[in-house]
Amino acid sequence: MDYKAFHKLSYGLYIITSVHDEKRAGYIGNTVFQVTSDPPRIAISCHKKNDTTDVILKSGIFAVSVLKKEVSTSLIGEFGFMSSSEIDKFARVKTETHVTGAPVVVDSCVAWLDCKVIQHTDVGSHILIIGEVADSRVLSDDEPLTYEYYREKYRMLAPRHAPTYIEKSKLEANEPVKETPAPPPASQPESKVVDITDDDDESYICSICGHVYNPEEGDPTVGIPPGTPFSDLPEDYRCPVCNAGKDYYKPLG
Repeated sequence: MDYKAFHKLSYGLYIITSVHDEKRAGYIGNTVFQVTSDPPRIAISCHKKNDTTDVILKSGIFAVSVLKKEVSTSLIGEFGFMSSSEIDKFARVKTETHVTGAPVVVDSCVAWLDCKVIQHTDVGSHILIIGEVADSRVLSDDEPLTYEYYREKYRMLAPRHAPTYIEKSKLEANEPVKETPAPPPASQPESKVVDITDDDDESYICSICGHVYNPEEGDPTVGIPPGTPFSDLPEDYRCPVCNAGKDYYKPLG
């Protein structure tokens, strides 16, 4: 099976939120789609281990905020890779409440939909939740963020709880096998092979969120110029997506 075929399916990226007994929860999701137009209904796919899933099922409400293309990376990091039971994800974002009372995130978003749960189905690792849209609004004409753009710009793997998660080993198994050069003919002396070890161009991956630091590109978000090896990054360097420290990175190869 070629797992990269799944990458050709189109997705957006959204903040999905809810509240129950004053506990607010939210996460970044890429599975939101419209299922009917009259009445207007949408479906979301939530992992059973997400804190937000339990909050949605108990409250019967949820909101979807459509992220804009040039989204704040700190917002992706907190809502996408942190747990609602460990931090207040809403502390640094602007929110509104409308018909259902679900917290609607409006920072870095182009539109939102406020929904009431009408049905949910266990589909294995996830719960498919269908909601009827009680209210909605367009916030800007900015281009929405797509999962493809997010994956290519930040060199990201899908979070482990995402419906689209594919193990890195399975993706690597689909890579074409590089042929080993044939040895020189016996009648000719072998060329002396010089083993040069140079880590300056090696990429490193964040073990928390999957962000890849590429020395050729640097990290313009914090003023790291192109051509900066990972070993030359300051010790207080933080992942631009999930805010993990430098010691959470490991060689990509």
